[in-house]
Amino acid sequence: MDLMHDIIARAKANKQRIVLPEGTEERTLRAADRLLADGVADIILIGNPVEINELATTFGLNHIGKATLVDPKNNEKKAVYADLLFELRKKKGMTPEQATALAEDPLYLACLMIKNGDADGEIAGAQNTTGNVLRPALQIIKTAPGISCVSGAFLMFLKDKSYGDDGVMVFADCAVMPNPTAPELAQIAVATAETARSIVGVEPRIAMLSFSTKGSASHEMVDKVTEATRLAHEMEPDLKLDGELQADAALVASVATQKAPGSTVAGHANVLVFPSLEVGNIAYKLVQRLAGAEAVGPILQGMAAPVNDLSRGCSVDDIYKMVAIAANQSIGLKARKN
Repeated sequence: MDLMHDIIARAKANKQRIVLPEGTEERTLRAADRLLADGVADIILIGNPVEINELATTFGLNHIGKATLVDPKNNEKKAVYADLLFELRKKKGMTPEQATALAEDPLYLACLMIKNGDADGEIAGAQNTTGNVLRPALQIIKTAPGISCVSGAFLMFLKDKSYGDDGVMVFADCAVMPNPTAPELAQIAVATAETARSIVGVEPRIAMLSFSTKGSASHEMVDKVTEATRLAHEMEPDLKLDGELQADAALVASVATQKAPGSTVAGHANVLVFPSLEVGNIAYKLVQRLAGAEAVGPILQGMAAPVNDLSRGCSVDDIYKMVAIAANQSIGLKARKN
């Protein structure tokens, strides 16, 4: 897990402002305390400040005083955020009164802070469903330029270091899009490439997976992957990406020599893009359980700013890692804009 140390070190070297809207939730507070103690990020906690400080005392947390506390019911920028939300959503029928009420919702408030330039990323989901986390993010922050869909990637830390880059691979989409179209699959590939660059720190070598390699089978499902490969090349011509490839052709050099000779990706892919959610979700869990790999994620991709969703069964360590990952996403996004 040296990569996680690198991710944390990069976050420390260029601290980002990460907002945690579930500011009174115990695991979130404990993670925030560790993050602040370690100097990983500038933490913004949303919640009643009195309650947050009382809970910090109860839990024996000594560093919450370094966090910025934002009261959703009473903060100096409440009117600014309400006006911003109204302007963003008035064409959808939102009234000023509705905007004012929603600006007090911690999940909406966190996204409004990001949109207004007061925070760089968000982590939530310890108490809220994925739908509740993503809804305000899609309404307010929206997707990145050229991207219309959100996807979820996992960092896979494999025991066999011969795969990927020293045993580290990126799998997508394993969390969000049930059956992406060819254009959506192309966008997922491009978004996952950025995850590989900004979080793993490697140049991506992307395999677009199928049950066919270079026309070995004929089916509309294969056609989708072939078309997605073409579209991804149009979106990012210099991207090292190839498809359609079977998993063994993507990962094993000897198989690649036979099935996909001349490919710049086959045999040594470090990013696997799956043709559907069921394939991606099954694959990462099989690798996790049967190969003893560690899976970190899902890392949400395709948003204009980092918003990552936690499992409601998450640990303090999960939240800590996801904050560091969100910080790296933010650093990468800012670097691309400059």
